[in-house]
Amino acid sequence: MSLGKNIQYLRKQQKVTQEQLAERMSVSRQTVSKWEADEVVPEMDKLIGLSDMFACKLDALVREDLSAYSEIYSEIQIRTVRPFHMAQYVMVTPNPEDNANDYMDRWAEQAGLFKIKPDAKRIGWDFPFVSMEQQNRFGLRGYVAAYILPEEFEPSCPGNVHFVKQEEADYAVITVYDPFAAAFDRIPNAYKRIMEYLEANGFKEKPQENVLGCFEYVYEKDGCTCMDVYIHVDSVSKAGVFTSFSFS
Repeated sequence: MSLGKNIQYLRKQQKVTQEQLAERMSVSRQTVSKWEADEVVPEMDKLIGLSDMFACKLDALVREDLSAYSEIYSEIQIRTVRPFHMAQYVMVTPNPEDNANDYMDRWAEQAGLFKIKPDAKRIGWDFPFVSMEQQNRFGLRGYVAAYILPEEFEPSCPGNVHFVKQEEADYAVITVYDPFAAAFDRIPNAYKRIMEYLEANGFKEKPQENVLGCFEYVYEKDGCTCMDVYIHVDSVSKAGVFTSFSFS
């Protein structure tokens, strides 16, 4: 795919008109039209601005067929997640995702959760309270794995898990297809897409009590591994980058 087609594809993905993109890039609408028709190549500073705006790598913008991303990511939706209880466990290790997930799988089996609900959902999210020394010197990272519990579930062995109640909340959700094929690209880009959708520039310093700021849910569907990424719409700081844009 050409550079112009990539620009057009990304613009339409974000529901931005040529006029709006022109305003953002400080050029005329006719210039944007010429970019998309491959009649004119954007100058380097404009290419950098486009890659920043669309949250994609400059090399990918220029060289790759970005329409293939439509096969990787779903449209973003706003979902209301009803209240639920969960059992969670934190691991700080060089490989915390696998370690935390394995621990919670063993706990769910021993606690009798799988007997009551064989398809119990396991979710997870990064544990942010790991010092820079732990990360840089020892290669440690943090991760929390949790199982959503049926109402009035009484575990046969409580173990070392922490029981938490999640309040009802609205989340922006995107599905990533085959996320682990390129995990360090596809998963972070899913978060970027949601943050752009929410017009946000980061998470609030003080999280809302009894509501997860974000979490991930991995499952199999039609023989494909999928990951749903959830970001709480009220847990982000607004950037105000696109306040003059109309998304109708």
